[in-house]
Amino acid sequence: MNTPNEQFDLWVAEALDELPKKVAEKINNVAFFVEDYPSEEQLKKARLNNKHSLYGLYEGYIQSKKINIGPVLPDRITIFRRPILESFTVEREVKNKIKSVVRHEIAHHFGSDEEGARKAGK
Repeated sequence: MNTPNEQFDLWVAEALDELPKKVAEKINNVAFFVEDYPSEEQLKKARLNNKHSLYGLYEGYIQSKKINIGPVLPDRITIFRRPILESFTVEREVKNKIKSVVRHEIAHHFGSDEEGARKAGK
């Protein structure tokens, strides 16, 4: 699908805006990014070797295990534009996948393992 970067970014912002209020209020110290592809380092963290197969990545310390030790850099959730656009060709499918990936990565922020994050992304 040939989608301008700005449109994709707006769909990510919409996915965040559509989160249930009780979830959105609990997200703490997280920065959201959109990148074309994951870096080599990000692929290693995800234990993958194909940059086309990673749609999103949470990097940080899960919320439930954080200790208040003062100011810290924010956790990072990155949504990867090109793998999503290469895998889905219909706008509705792209938007649904973005929403799913956003929810999945936020679930990791709250401490969900991969199985729990998959359920949250549905």
